[in-house]
Amino acid sequence: MRLTIWLTVIPLIGLAFGAWPSQLKGNVQTDTRRSALQPVSFRPLALGQVKPSGWLREQLETQAAGLSGHLDEFWPDMKNSAWIGGNAESWERVPYWLDGIVPLAYLLDDQALQARIKPFIDSIIEHQHPDGWLGPVGDTAGHKPYDPWPLFPLFKALTQYQEATGDPRVVPALLRCARKIDQVVDQTPLYSWAKTRVADFAVSLYWLYDRTGEAWLLDLARKAFAQGHDWRAQFDDFKFTGKTQNRFDLDTHGVNTGMALKYGGIRYLHTGDARDKNAIFPMLDLLDKHHGQATGIFTCDEHLAGCSPSQGTELCTVVEAIYSLEALSAVTVDARLGDRLEKLAFNALPATFKKDMTAHQYDQQCNQVICSNECEYDYVNNGLDSNLYGLEPNFGCCTANLHQGWPKLTSSLWMRSADGGLAAIAYAPCIVETQIQGKPVRVEVTTDYPFRDTIEIAVTVPQARSFSLHLRVPAWTKDPTIRADSVKTVIGEPGRYFYIQGTWSGTKTISLRLPMSVRLYHGFNDSVAIERGPLVYALKIGAEWRKVKDNPQFADWEVFPTTPWNYALEIDREHPERSMTCDQRPTGTSPFTSEAAPVIARVKGRRLADWKIAKGAAAPPPSSPVKSAAPLEKLILIPYGCTDLRITEFPTLAPH
Repeated sequence: MRLTIWLTVIPLIGLAFGAWPSQLKGNVQTDTRRSALQPVSFRPLALGQVKPSGWLREQLETQAAGLSGHLDEFWPDMKNSAWIGGNAESWERVPYWLDGIVPLAYLLDDQALQARIKPFIDSIIEHQHPDGWLGPVGDTAGHKPYDPWPLFPLFKALTQYQEATGDPRVVPALLRCARKIDQVVDQTPLYSWAKTRVADFAVSLYWLYDRTGEAWLLDLARKAFAQGHDWRAQFDDFKFTGKTQNRFDLDTHGVNTGMALKYGGIRYLHTGDARDKNAIFPMLDLLDKHHGQATGIFTCDEHLAGCSPSQGTELCTVVEAIYSLEALSAVTVDARLGDRLEKLAFNALPATFKKDMTAHQYDQQCNQVICSNECEYDYVNNGLDSNLYGLEPNFGCCTANLHQGWPKLTSSLWMRSADGGLAAIAYAPCIVETQIQGKPVRVEVTTDYPFRDTIEIAVTVPQARSFSLHLRVPAWTKDPTIRADSVKTVIGEPGRYFYIQGTWSGTKTISLRLPMSVRLYHGFNDSVAIERGPLVYALKIGAEWRKVKDNPQFADWEVFPTTPWNYALEIDREHPERSMTCDQRPTGTSPFTSEAAPVIARVKGRRLADWKIAKGAAAPPPSSPVKSAAPLEKLILIPYGCTDLRITEFPTLAPH
């Protein structure tokens, strides 16, 4: 075993990304075609080259055993969809489902699930219309014929399917359909949902261009952006600084906004405008300021809803924001994107599911102390059942779209770097199997992160060769270290990438340690939430689950608190670590459950008798500091993603 290695920390901004050969079966090797687009520093690996392991694989297996893996068996909008010749929904739901279930099935090597997906793919491709259109033309729900929007997620699903299977039908079918869309938008410019979601379409057009060199695909992408809503312009002059009232247009819609996070970065690939490339950061700053939550997502129930932690955030918004950050991580190489990606994926994503993933919420709340359909919620314009756990609370779009969160995170953990190496965008247990310089390379990540601070990365090559690793160092860590067998520990710089250039032979292990300090998030009415590493912590509240109804499979549930929740924290705002202790427990196969939370935080607080439920939710936290004559109690906080009911943003106590 031999390794000559150099370790440096560099920002990786502006590396040129020229042509590189694709290694996955079925992909067409690229040459100089990419030169028509702006160079990027990282590039996604094809579906299947990053596989989950450890707790992450268990999470995907739980998903496959839950709603995701069974909708096609009983939900009419899948089982009897017009997309496969039935008479049920014929618009967005099958494309949404395929966009998440395809990567889930192939990342798990689940042959039974793959076999159930194939008839959907076969039907869509084999029944392509003579004019090139894929899928139904119009429906009975009032959508116009030749509405392009449902094809945007369909294209994403089919591109992933082609990467996983090498199916030779996919690229020609997508080219023919893109030609038809080009004709359609010349006659009827993009409107409604398609107008606000053009970046999703452009991602697939660029994918096709990489594999065919057809220049008209780039012209179509430019046309789509020209016809689409200009999200960067909206955020350059942002007017939506409070809870949406009496104006429910698509530019304040939560899911559209989650998708729009990638708008500037994707458009940059053909504009070259640095303001497009970096548009994500002012967007996030504005959303954090006016609609932010401790979990890194913004409120939207259904539209932008202000900063109160009792407002909701739609599940579709969470998974779409995660995908936007994944797409941007290849374009805008900035460690902050990985930090935000992990925050959403390890907090907001798991919290919105029943832990066996047989039910989901439409809206989750940071301060969620009751889930009942008999309450008068203060949502912008969502229904009374929006935060129930069920099959399709409020509306079925999230039922169709929830599936992409965990699988696409897995696929995006590692990417190809411009210098021919590999880059770690986010951390979770996984195995990367790809080729570098035409030879196989295996990278195995063994870790209990985000519950622990140590990550082991074993690189295995059968023949010695030189290549680089780029390891993201989160901005929140202090004194991070990296160690190789024959190299002493090196201290890295938070918020940047470790750059490792080495000549690798045999198996070599890199150890990365990211110490997790306690931090405070400052929220509504000067409340605080506790953060440690990528995790947000919330009060563990006892929960009573009451079945609302049975569905053909699984059920709908209300959840009621069985323990008090209305506490103010006794905490040192300047040195919060002095007010909290942490206990570690084993990281089991289901870490995102309240019973098996791998880490517990202990704090102290007093109850606030006047802080009560109002309009079906915890009232907004009273302005800090507050006074309470109640006895001081020891409180247990657990990771936000482990909770069903919770208080996350707490008022703080005045000196007693």
